[in-house]
Amino acid sequence: MSKTILNDQEMDRALTRLSYEIIERNMGVENVVLVGIETRGIYLAKRLATKISEIESNISVLSINIDDYRDDNHDVVRQNHEAILTDKRVVLVDDVLFTGRTVRAAMDGVMDLGRPKDISLAVLIDRGHRELPIRPDYIGKNVPTSKKERVYVRVKEIDGLDEVTIES
Repeated sequence: MSKTILNDQEMDRALTRLSYEIIERNMGVENVVLVGIETRGIYLAKRLATKISEIESNISVLSINIDDYRDDNHDVVRQNHEAILTDKRVVLVDDVLFTGRTVRAAMDGVMDLGRPKDISLAVLIDRGHRELPIRPDYIGKNVPTSKKERVYVRVKEIDGLDEVTIES
């Protein structure tokens, strides 16, 4: 059984609200960088950047692939990268927060890109069931779920439509 919990308009409103919250909590967007967690997080980060630029000013957006940082991937040798995030205020952006393992991996990836001033987390959907002590700073919608349920975020850029559904 599938149930739509956010349609395209509701999703857009949630992203608009998140944009305002990011601006307010950071007192503007100077030295703020949005880092979208691949795959859908980068598209949400780009949308947030567009909204923020309409309200305040332009904001940088980066993408991070967490495959090399997952705790179940033991074969990876990490490389040092340019310190592009040093002293920046990083806002990680993801579609769904569940156990927290993806966010933990993304934070490891961010640290490889420099030492940010701080890291905060923006998620479209917080569904609970954390396995790690990770809490989002910006939440589009809280959706209480059972562990058996699945939450799907669909974005136009990949899926051809914007919606969030829950399946049991």
